[in-house]
Amino acid sequence: MSVETVETSAGPTPRKGISILFGLTLVGLLLFLWLLLGFATNSFWTPNNISNLLRQGAMTAILAVGQTFVIITAGIDLSVGAVVGFTSVIVAWLLAAGVPLWLALLATLAIGVLIGAFHAFGIVRMGLPAFIITLATLTSLRGIGLLITNGSTISITNEAFTNFSRADFLGVPSLFWMVIVVAVPAYIFLHLSRFGRYLFAVGSNSEAARLSGVNVNRTTYLAYILSSTCAAFVGLLLASRIGIGNATQAEGWELQAIASSVIGGTSLFGAVGSVHGPLLGAFILATINNGANLLNVNSFWQRIITGLLIIVIVYFDQLRRRGER
Repeated sequence: MSVETVETSAGPTPRKGISILFGLTLVGLLLFLWLLLGFATNSFWTPNNISNLLRQGAMTAILAVGQTFVIITAGIDLSVGAVVGFTSVIVAWLLAAGVPLWLALLATLAIGVLIGAFHAFGIVRMGLPAFIITLATLTSLRGIGLLITNGSTISITNEAFTNFSRADFLGVPSLFWMVIVVAVPAYIFLHLSRFGRYLFAVGSNSEAARLSGVNVNRTTYLAYILSSTCAAFVGLLLASRIGIGNATQAEGWELQAIASSVIGGTSLFGAVGSVHGPLLGAFILATINNGANLLNVNSFWQRIITGLLIIVIVYFDQLRRRGER
C-alpha cells in the first residue's frame, strides 16, 4: 500500500453515515439539556448564566480537541491539566518580570510545543508508554510550578491581558470565539489534510501505516505537540480569566478533556474521532455541571453522571468495533 492509498483510505469514511448520525444525536442531547434546564430553573436562560456556561465550556473544549489528536493515534495525554496550570504560572511570571505581552504569549506557547515534543520523544525514542510519560509530566510540572511560585500565586496586573477573557464580541464571550479559532484549523487539519489522515492510519495500525510510507514517528510528535500546545493556549486563557498564575489550577481537567473527547465519539482504541464531537462533548459536560449547580445538586452526582456517560459511550464503541470485524 502506498502513501497515496493511505491518504484516501485512512480515517472514518467507512462509517461516515454513523458519524453524522452520532453528531446529530449529540446536538439533540445538548438542545434537550438546555430546554430541560430552561424549564427546571428560572436562571438558566439569563444572559449572565449563558455567558458563564460558554466560558466554562470553552477551555475544556479546546483541551478536548488537543486530546483528540492524541487519542486518534491510540495514545493518551494525562498531562494537559498540569500543562494548563504550569503555563499559567509561566505567563504570569514573564509578565511580572516585565516581558512584553506578545513575547510572553509566544514563549508560553513555545513551552507547550516543547512539552509535547518531550512526550513524543519518550514514546518514540525511549519506548515508554504514553500513559507513563504523560503521568510523569503531570506530577513533575505541578512540582516545578510550585517551586517557581514558592507554593503561592503570581498576580497578573497587565489589564490588556486580563480584560480579554472578560470581554464580549458581537455579544458572545471572547473565550468562546477562541474555540472557533482553534476548531476551524483543527477541522481542516484532521479531516482535509494528509497529516490528519496519517493520524487515523497510525491509530488504526501503526505498523501497516509505516509499511505504507507514513512517517509514524513524525506523526506521533505532531499529535502530542498539538495536544500540549492546545493545553498551553488554555493556560493563557485561564490566566487571563482569573488574573493569576497558579500551578494547582486545572487539577483534573485532563479527565474532563478525555471525557469530552470520548463522549464526542472518539474511540479510546484509536482511529476514530472528529473535531465537532469533542466540542459538543465539552459543552454537554459544561451544561450538566452548570445545571447541577443551578439545581443545587450535590457535586458528587456530576462526577457520577460523567462516569456513566463514559461507560455507555465506550460500551457502544466496543459494540461498533465488534460489528466491523
